[in-house]
Amino acid sequence: MSHLLKAFRQRLLWSATFVILLTLIGSLIFPAATWAASSDLGVDSGHLTACPASDNCVVSQNADSKHAIDPIIYHVDRDAAREILLKVLTVVPRTEVIEQTPNYIHALSKSRIFKFVDDVEFYFPANESVIHLRSASRVGESDLGVNRRRVEQIRLALRDLNI
Repeated sequence: MSHLLKAFRQRLLWSATFVILLTLIGSLIFPAATWAASSDLGVDSGHLTACPASDNCVVSQNADSKHAIDPIIYHVDRDAAREILLKVLTVVPRTEVIEQTPNYIHALSKSRIFKFVDDVEFYFPANESVIHLRSASRVGESDLGVNRRRVEQIRLALRDLNI
């Protein structure tokens, strides 16, 4: 009987240690949310929202060097550029357009394994032939460059389509 009790105690201790270790690792990999879905998204006074201080965001307007990315320049009319961008977004993996107006597109992009959500925004100013963009993770401190790479892949696809 005492042998069973010892085995049970050892297994319980092992399980508790595993849970504590998993919690610690999880808190390092997935820190608390830096901002959530209720954050101010969209265009305000002709600008997309600035990036938070974390390393999981890029924006083409009024950004510091860590968060800056070039806007996408186009050479077709604005409506054509917008329609081509919408078509490109349909083939970006795990990405869904959730809002669109004549000068703005908001899409959600989910990570493959953990299904973390990133907000991807595109703004078409009326008197410029550029698409301003912002791509940001909703959680964590770092995205390992995922948002920047996603936007650059979209830029390349649009370039290949001669916009």
